[in-house]
Amino acid sequence: MLSLLKKKTDAAAANRMPAWHPNFRNYEQLPDIKAVRTSFFVNGGAIFAVLALLVYFGVQELKLYSVNTQIADWEAQIARDQPASSRAVAQFKQFQAEEAKINDVLAFQAARPVVSDLVLQLGQTLPANIALDSFELREGTINLRATVRGAPDMASGYASQYEAQLKNDPVLAQVVADVTLTNLNRIPSTGRLAIELVLKLKPAPAKK
Repeated sequence: MLSLLKKKTDAAAANRMPAWHPNFRNYEQLPDIKAVRTSFFVNGGAIFAVLALLVYFGVQELKLYSVNTQIADWEAQIARDQPASSRAVAQFKQFQAEEAKINDVLAFQAARPVVSDLVLQLGQTLPANIALDSFELREGTINLRATVRGAPDMASGYASQYEAQLKNDPVLAQVVADVTLTNLNRIPSTGRLAIELVLKLKPAPAKK
């Protein structure tokens, strides 16, 4: 038992003993035996980053050049088409002015009845004892002047009957809102009765 303990103690002491010769190696002067040095990765990463930035900026410059080229083409096209566009705008404004004139004429015609139809209707329905002297179309009214033939005591009755006839005329009712007998005068030279009637026109229908 004692012999075993002695052997272990002697082995541990031998392991703690320094090497039998000194280490004279100078590590700073020894050659580098690494297959790939660390500086290679550092430099390679830096070069790769620089190349990536160059490629990125190159692509951006190419896009910018393409955009500038398109803008230049569009500006040239605008400059080429500008005279024709200006002429088209001027013609359109002229067309609008002419259209406004036509619309005014159409509105005026729509607001006025067809005079020939009214005169024809008045002539066809005129009583035998009444002579139509004048027909005047005004703004919103038609003024009729006529002469009534017959005895003085009957002439005023004929005038009133003619007023009622005009009010009940189905053709005139389409454009005439009201009929008023405004004047009765005896003509001294002939003894006949001069009358005046005002036909109030209906307003023009509103545009949809």
